[in-house]
Amino acid sequence: MTTSKIIDLPETGEILLEKSTRARRINITVKPVSGIRVAVPRGVSFQQAEQVVRNKAEWIQVQLEKVRDTEKLSRKLLKNSGYISRAAAKGIIVSRLEELACMHKISYNKIFIRNQKTRWGSCSSKKNLSINYKIAVLPQHLMDYVLLHELVHIKHLNHSRLFWDELNILVGDARSLDRQLNEFNALLF
Repeated sequence: MTTSKIIDLPETGEILLEKSTRARRINITVKPVSGIRVAVPRGVSFQQAEQVVRNKAEWIQVQLEKVRDTEKLSRKLLKNSGYISRAAAKGIIVSRLEELACMHKISYNKIFIRNQKTRWGSCSSKKNLSINYKIAVLPQHLMDYVLLHELVHIKHLNHSRLFWDELNILVGDARSLDRQLNEFNALLF
């Protein structure tokens, strides 16, 4: 059984159709570098998925334009902020994390500064934080948002209502900051 298929549409370019045991419905994602991927659930043929893609071609074009805009913004940000080494970023991040943790009386175990490709940060059940070193080039309020987001995960290891309520107490409108942060996602790649 074939698990993937590539189609090429004039409006959008190459699109990867990929069978997924986890998908419950046809899911289209448009990302920098990896491009357009369509998760095809069991029981749905590639032909059906391709028809959905053709029907959504206009939406896909809009998403591709958003990705291009994000990439331009990220390149501009990097150009304006200059290159930052991982070592320099670590000093900035660790210092700010300690300030925020102390200010909000949240303790963590260890911090790891990494070059993650898909996320700004994460928190383990052992209260270890993994932070992407690239947050050091974000605007200060977004760097703080990422750090506080991960600190709140120490209390709530999910994105439940309790998590968002507590994060909102610390940062104000967390969803708005999350959307602002998404504008810089091209930096992750």
